[in-house]
Amino acid sequence: MANVSVYNMEGKEVGTIELNDAVFGVEVNEHLVHMAVVQQLANNRQGTQKAKTRSEVSGGGRKPWRQKGTGHARQGSTRSPQWTGGGVVFAPVPRDYSFKMNKKEKKAALKSALTSKVQDAKLIVVDELKFDEIKTKNFATVMSNLNVNKGLVVIAENDANVVLSARNMADVNTTLVNTMNVYDVMKANTVVLTKDAVAKIEEVYA
Repeated sequence: MANVSVYNMEGKEVGTIELNDAVFGVEVNEHLVHMAVVQQLANNRQGTQKAKTRSEVSGGGRKPWRQKGTGHARQGSTRSPQWTGGGVVFAPVPRDYSFKMNKKEKKAALKSALTSKVQDAKLIVVDELKFDEIKTKNFATVMSNLNVNKGLVVIAENDANVVLSARNMADVNTTLVNTMNVYDVMKANTVVLTKDAVAKIEEVYA
């Protein structure tokens, strides 16, 4: 089991915690991590792109000039792709880019992502995150105490003071254990977990 230091909000080490190898010590499957990220980005796509083919562009019913004898190249329609105002050859149509990933694959991908953060020493555990008021300055102070820039903060329960204090920070995101995803974990330089979040993750994923 991996031993990780536990810090308080002042950035001081207050102990260590053993992380469950079933979640934080698995063999990293890069293919599954890549697939999970691609899936999330694909599922977010609108897929509303559309352009008209030669059959959909208005006009162009009549042959512009006779087949032979004009000196021009033969043309059948003013809406052929080579004409200005003509149709697009292989025009995009609205489509659904999303694809399915199995539950076990998603779970394995998330475990791989968390394991890679532990291996790279990019995972920090804090004993608790508690704020008396909603204040971005207080949250920013905690992040600088922990030397976190571009981080993902994972909390066990929805704490409005924490979430709203972090909301205006450009490079820090907050998430709950049940909404945590591979893309956010991999995008963050540092993942910050509360002790409660670690316990909940191990309970759900181990």
